[in-house]
Amino acid sequence: MRRSAAFLIAPLLVASLAGQQPAPPATGTLPVPGGPEIAAALKSLLANDARLRDWPNLGRYREQNRTLGKPAAGESRVVFMGDSITDSWPQERFGDFFARNKSYLGRGISGQTTPQMLIRFRPDVIDLQPRAVVILAGTNDIAGNTGPMSNEDIQGNIMSMAELARAHKIKVILSSILPTSNYHVGSTGVPQTQTRPMERIRAINDWMKKYAAAEGHIYLDYFSAMLDQSGLLRTELSGDDLHPNAQGYAIMAPLADAAIKQALK
Repeated sequence: MRRSAAFLIAPLLVASLAGQQPAPPATGTLPVPGGPEIAAALKSLLANDARLRDWPNLGRYREQNRTLGKPAAGESRVVFMGDSITDSWPQERFGDFFARNKSYLGRGISGQTTPQMLIRFRPDVIDLQPRAVVILAGTNDIAGNTGPMSNEDIQGNIMSMAELARAHKIKVILSSILPTSNYHVGSTGVPQTQTRPMERIRAINDWMKKYAAAEGHIYLDYFSAMLDQSGLLRTELSGDDLHPNAQGYAIMAPLADAAIKQALK
């Protein structure tokens, strides 16, 4: 009968945590990992366990959403739904875009994919009763953060979010996936253009633009404004070939403002 990895490692974890050395392996068996390896495995196991207990991270904004309340009379509330690119944007080091626009609410969570966003779309968007939602998603799906995802899978989740918003009379702004590049790769790193191939990014963006036009949504084209002559993310706009720096967000801000203005007119 095959035993689980947890069953096999449990005695080693107990010995390690008690400060004891695990018994030497019997002849012909695989070597037993030492204390540091077990400690690292335990840390990873606990982190994954916590993540899986709230896979879409519904708890991240729960208290903020509860205390925020309904929009004030005449308030044009706008929610930005997304991943790390949206999550980081309100930070002071990336400019005052959100500080200047108090009705703009950031609801990004680093590393998230479209199925996770779809699950939390109700508490983090619909229940906040915004007039518009800006959805920026897909790059982590391409990278496989929560498992393999086809372009059709990504498109289906984006459509579902858009349909939910429309059903609640929320204007929809679909943001293009940002380009990637390979200008800041270390000697042992994997290029972002390999993890997130530009061919797939272009294909999803092309679909998104057509879908937005057909459904009466707004297409927010960050992609074109951030490309260089080689067709990659401009090197001065990112330090890691994926996430915008202050210069990158400075390009994105007026484009987002214009899209919101168009959606709300």
